[in-house]
Amino acid sequence: MTRAIIIGAPRSGSGKTSVTIGILRALARRGIKVRGAKSGPDYIDPGFHTAATGLSGVNLDSWAMSPDLLNALASNATEDADFIFLESAMGLFDGIPAGQGRTGSAADLARLYHLPVLLVLDVSGQSTTAAAVAKGFATYDPDVRMAGIVLNRLGSERHRKLCSEAIETLGLPVVGAILRDPTLNLPERHLGLVQAGEYADLMTHLDRLADMVEKSLDLDAIMALAAPFSPASGSFEHALQPPGQRIALAEDAAFTFLYPHVAAHWRQAGAEIVPFSPLADEAPVQNCDVCWLPGGYPELHSGSLAAATSFRAGMARFAETKPIHGECGGFMVLGEALEDAAGETHAMLGLLGHSTSFAKRKMNLGYREARLRVACPLGPQGALIRGHEFHYAQMIATGNDEPLADLADGQGNPLGASGYRRGHVSGTFFHAIARGA
Repeated sequence: MTRAIIIGAPRSGSGKTSVTIGILRALARRGIKVRGAKSGPDYIDPGFHTAATGLSGVNLDSWAMSPDLLNALASNATEDADFIFLESAMGLFDGIPAGQGRTGSAADLARLYHLPVLLVLDVSGQSTTAAAVAKGFATYDPDVRMAGIVLNRLGSERHRKLCSEAIETLGLPVVGAILRDPTLNLPERHLGLVQAGEYADLMTHLDRLADMVEKSLDLDAIMALAAPFSPASGSFEHALQPPGQRIALAEDAAFTFLYPHVAAHWRQAGAEIVPFSPLADEAPVQNCDVCWLPGGYPELHSGSLAAATSFRAGMARFAETKPIHGECGGFMVLGEALEDAAGETHAMLGLLGHSTSFAKRKMNLGYREARLRVACPLGPQGALIRGHEFHYAQMIATGNDEPLADLADGQGNPLGASGYRRGHVSGTFFHAIARGA
């Protein structure tokens, strides 16, 4: 029987990612089959979970995924794992106003699957006040149970004692206490953490986090807090279906943001994914049925992409007869030009007519629901696609292409036409997660 627990916190930046990764790596080093999961739309943390455990990470998103798809993914996650540690996005109860159980918060998953919560508290700048925070979490929702507390960023042994004694008088066990150590912080940039695949010494850093966890947390007590996890049967009816039998997928440091569950379902449905690297000046294999440019960091590599002549020629040739779709960063590369952070403009593929700028930054963040105006690799005409936007680039020229979809926010408020299409080419700023239900 697989057991699971949610690792939550009052807010982002509390240290729950480092705690989660450290626990995952420490247990994997003990030979325990352990898997990481992430609530909400985060495509970076699952990469660290995978690296730490050797088992692929998974997103479980109660807003973007239908209940059947959520159950199917959760069930798959239990198949080869003894333990699952489900890391919360943002604060434990943070989501959007939506129907019951569909807010996108980790608390939705705690209620749905009756999972206990290991609460990570950043206690820097406070002592016994931490008990008031813990009590608030323990009593806020009777259907979301706090099972234990990890104290993070402690300044001293006296600090630990003050916090622990105050919290344990509430009946909440303190199962970890971590001293402040900035060297354990994972480096960040504009879209969150620097990705796992970009570390030259990734495993060294993961092992340092595991060493910290072994020293500072009671892992046996934490495993004992986890609850049996047996999701109801589900289906992949509302998963994003493979856009073709053979999918040419851009995959390198500029194109990285493809959800693990999307690629996994494509393969399970019988599709073959054929990766290629635009930064290595590779073109998509021409006998593929469709080409997919995922999100990533093209703004950091725009000069190299502009100079990749074989990639550019191969994409133009592919677009003459076969579908190409780009998401976020991929959408930016499909356009005419990209202005980098230094204000230098680089020619992109020109398969769509828009241009984007990273010099004029503005954060766009939130759940999105798109109704497709025409068929494209995301789905048939009229299909409802759920996903999200998270980017700082802005459109500085719109071009004359036809809109791809009608967009709404997570609460259904119309945002207008979104994305573009021209011939076989389509693209959007939003990342697709699943089909709407």
